[in-house]
Amino acid sequence: MLDLFHQNIQNHNILPYQGEAIYYGFAFTNEQADNYFLHLLTEVEWENDQALIFGKHITTKRKVAWYGTKPFQYTYSNIQKTAKPFTDQLLEIKKVIEKITGETYNSCLLNLYHNGSEAMAWHSDNEKQLLKNGAIASLSLGATRSFSFKHKKTNEKVDIILQSGSLLVMKGETQNFWLHRLPLTTKVNTPRINLTFRTIITE
Repeated sequence: MLDLFHQNIQNHNILPYQGEAIYYGFAFTNEQADNYFLHLLTEVEWENDQALIFGKHITTKRKVAWYGTKPFQYTYSNIQKTAKPFTDQLLEIKKVIEKITGETYNSCLLNLYHNGSEAMAWHSDNEKQLLKNGAIASLSLGATRSFSFKHKKTNEKVDIILQSGSLLVMKGETQNFWLHRLPLTTKVNTPRINLTFRTIITE
């Protein structure tokens, strides 16, 4: 079991107003992060992401996987996905993240970026299936990447560097007022796995 006392656990909101993006620092040691990264890279059932944009079906180089405590239906970019059962390793990670953040999660969307040429455009995680103003815990494993927020009205930007093992949690009014993205970069040639633990509303 991870000894939280020996980890670099912080609790700092990096957004100046109208939202909470809490940076916790490192949730795992370098060794733990490396082990989880290698396991997830080879054992997760990765698929190329799909999107339906203006009636055109798009397949991305970036790969995704969707897991949950139940076979939740989740729709984004006009494509519906069904959650696979959590693996033992994902449950281990989830337990640690829940202990650090004081939140609970019932699902996880994983993204695999093979290098800096694969990115995520500006967006908000405000799909109707998600718990309104609920916490989304983002764990980074693998390559260090920059991550950005932009206010929807003022266009003010906030950037943060996310290293392997680091944890960032978005909650409260963040999705209503801020966009976020993973920018392109030519400086990164190794893969990054991002785990975003979420809460799907159950009827």
